[in-house]
Amino acid sequence: MLSLLDALCDNPSLQPMSVAITKARSLSQIVLIALRWACTLSCIIVQQELERRAKLLTPWPRCPKCGVRLQSKGLRPRKIFTLLGVIRWKRRVGRCPNKCHIGQVVPLDESLGLAPYQETSTEVKKLSCALAVFVPFEIAAKLLEMLSGAQVCAGSIWQWVQEAGQREMQKIERELHMLAEGGMVEEEPLDPVTARMTLLIGADGVMAPFRPNVGTPKGKTVWREVKVGILVRFGRRITRKGKDVPHILRRRVAAVLGTADDFSPRMVLEAKRQGFLLAPKVIWLSDGGRWLWKLFSEHFEQHAIGILDFYHAAQNLWKGITACLDGRTKKARAWFVTLRHRLRHDDPDGVLDHLQRALDLEGLPKSAAKTLGNLYAYLEKHREHINYAEYKALGLPIGSGLVESACKWLIQQRFKGVGMRWSEDGFNHLLHLRLAWVNSRFDEVFEPKGSPNV
Repeated sequence: MLSLLDALCDNPSLQPMSVAITKARSLSQIVLIALRWACTLSCIIVQQELERRAKLLTPWPRCPKCGVRLQSKGLRPRKIFTLLGVIRWKRRVGRCPNKCHIGQVVPLDESLGLAPYQETSTEVKKLSCALAVFVPFEIAAKLLEMLSGAQVCAGSIWQWVQEAGQREMQKIERELHMLAEGGMVEEEPLDPVTARMTLLIGADGVMAPFRPNVGTPKGKTVWREVKVGILVRFGRRITRKGKDVPHILRRRVAAVLGTADDFSPRMVLEAKRQGFLLAPKVIWLSDGGRWLWKLFSEHFEQHAIGILDFYHAAQNLWKGITACLDGRTKKARAWFVTLRHRLRHDDPDGVLDHLQRALDLEGLPKSAAKTLGNLYAYLEKHREHINYAEYKALGLPIGSGLVESACKWLIQQRFKGVGMRWSEDGFNHLLHLRLAWVNSRFDEVFEPKGSPNV
């Protein structure tokens, strides 16, 4: 009985590779040749399976116009580009015997999830889009060739990103419409451990570069704000050195290129997906942006503890003090260190009283009085959100580093490379693919409608 290698070598299409592998010197060369060999063999296996299915009895549907059952017009060839190479096969094509203008019907293509004029298989598009989520299109094309041997151009990957991103945008628009109509939102399943964890919600904005005119890269760069939200389930864990640190169990994000009104329903949609109404404890953590706390008051205040980012509060404290003590840096720093310590360690009312007394001083310049007054009003408005000693005692974070980090890895790492400027459509399509990837929904973007998960 011939060995597997001998049997493969008898195949005419594989014989050149069998000769090449015997002449290969290094292990790397042997592996690469064997990989091409495996792809060629796999391609043959796929073609044989498609030919087998084409010979099965075809259940012809009825004509959608006249109701007469369609009839076979014989076998017609088809080919498609895949990760294995070009697959060729023949399948039966049907038409209406009454010559209704419905086009040709191919049941086998429909069962395989193929569109009528599709030239590239879904797995090639999926892998290409996955690479484009992280790197520029030209690099994605090169990486695809290195990983699979499939050669596609950057323009094709760009087109596939637009198609997939558009599908994802339409899906989210349908979900937002359903939410606005009072429909139910399907929650993501949570394991019992994660369901008992605290849910942290935060948001911020980050700027991205855009082209000033549609259809041309010419002109001065226009910077627009992208609003980003993050939802994190976190607990606590002990490191090897015995330090108690936060432990993230699940992370989801929402983002939009638009206004706060555009962002708000997307954030609510993601929060409902994460079951924030059933979470044992919900934390809202952000800086003092008005649109952020409006979002908090309208949708999360009844269920969440609001925390003003301590470092943002301290930054505003420093600005107010330096404006009051213009030019006296040492005295300003000493005053700042004292008030920051009191704010951090359970004396926010004392800080407010101290600022009020400073405002009552005679001879205070108008500009300094205005800056110091704004600081007082800012802290007084967030009085319920600056109990930092209490938050730390409960093991809650007081800094919005998670939100700022999300802005960096979601937007800046991909959309703010050297020389990058985006069209609105191109940005939105790629953004929604990145969101799908981060939120573990990327596979769903490429699943044929009605197909079960495999």
